[in-house]
Amino acid sequence: MAFEKGLSKSEQAYEQYTNISSVFAEIVKDEFITTWQWWAGLALFIIPWLIWFKYRKKDSTGRLLLAGLLVIILSLIIDLAALSLGLWTYPMIIIPLAPFLFLPYHFSLAPVGIMFALQIKPEMNSLLKGILFSAIGAFGGMNFFNAIDFYDPKNWSTLYDFVIFLTLYYCGYWITKMESFQGLEKETGKK
Repeated sequence: MAFEKGLSKSEQAYEQYTNISSVFAEIVKDEFITTWQWWAGLALFIIPWLIWFKYRKKDSTGRLLLAGLLVIILSLIIDLAALSLGLWTYPMIIIPLAPFLFLPYHFSLAPVGIMFALQIKPEMNSLLKGILFSAIGAFGGMNFFNAIDFYDPKNWSTLYDFVIFLTLYYCGYWITKMESFQGLEKETGKK
């Protein structure tokens, strides 16, 4: 009996979510699409990938893309948890398919930024590089996005953003340092 009641409430919640998504789509269409902020957000989605594709370290493309994929997944998980708890919001909606997320951050800025940071000066101390990347991302990038209303940190400290960026950087760093990459076509143990 409780299960059926839960299913009914769940269905009602999905209806509300569908209505809310429609409202967000109207906001994008009627209010945001003609603003420079919307076009800047769209550019932040596309341009970092174009730049990375041109300037990437070609012989490390696979490792870097794997690190970028891990960063996308982890940043989405962190963001969904924080949004569910009301820790921050994204007032600027670029794509109404996921109105609560700032998709250029998750699918472009964070992964491409970390992939670039990993490939630039690979012999540099990883802790120093991670701290520099995290400081630029948290104290520069997140405060800038707050200033142009792409991000509303509520009572969230920028220092916490720093820790998140450092964690994402080190997860990407860890995946690029794995020694177990080998082509599938190669047989191991046979001579």
